Amino acid sequence: TIRLDRENISCIGKLQGLEGIHSLYLQQNRIEKIENLESFPNLRFLCLARNRIQRVENLQALPQLSSLDLSRNLIQVLDTEELPRSLRILDLTGNECTWQDGYRDLVVAALPQLLQLDSQPIRKNTAPKAAGGASFSSSEEEDEEDLLPEPSIPFTADRDFFADVQRELEERARRRRRKSLEEHQARLLELLERRALLQRPGQD
Repeated sequence: TIRLDRENISCIGKLQGLEGIHSLYLQQNRIEKIENLESFPNLRFLCLARNRIQRVENLQALPQLSSLDLSRNLIQVLDTEELPRSLRILDLTGNECTWQDGYRDLVVAALPQLLQLDSQPIRKNTAPKAAGGASFSSSEEEDEEDLLPEPSIPFTADRDFFADVQRELEERARRRRRKSLEEHQARLLELLERRALLQRPGQD
C-alpha cells in the first residue's frame, strides 16, 4: 500500500518496480491528469478523490483494478471506454458527468462486473427465458430482478481486501492521534521549562 494523500502533489510521475503494490491513495492533492499508472500492474484499489482531474484516461494499464474513487473532481464528460472492465466499485460523485441523462445506465452497461456505483448497489435484471424453458411466476421474476449476482470467489477475496484497507485506515488514525498527543506533551513540557526559567530568582 502507498499512501500519499494530502501531500500537495500536482502530478503522478514515472515510477518503476512497483508490481507488488495493490492499493494507492492519492486523494486530496492537486493532480490534474491520470497518468503513469503502468508501474502498478497489480493495483486493485485506487483513490484519486478530491483532485483536479478533468478526464478519465490511462486506466487500461490496470487489468486487476476493482475499486476506483474519482469523486469530487472536475470530470465533465465520461468516456466509459477508458474504464477498466474489471471494476466492481466506482465512485464519481461530485463530478458534472453524473448529471448527464442516462449516466447510470451508460456506466452499468459498460462495466459488466460492477456491483456498486456512487455508493449505490447495482440491480441486475434477469434476461427473459426462451420459449420452452423453465417457467417463473411473476413474483419469482420480480425477486430475480431485485437480486444482486451471487458473489464469486474472487469478489469474496476482494471483500476481505477492503476489510484490510479499513483496518489500515483505523491504524493510521490511531498513529496520528498518538503522534499529536506526543507533540502536545512535548510542547507543554517546553512551556513549563521556560516558565520555570523565568521564575528563577535573580533572572531578568
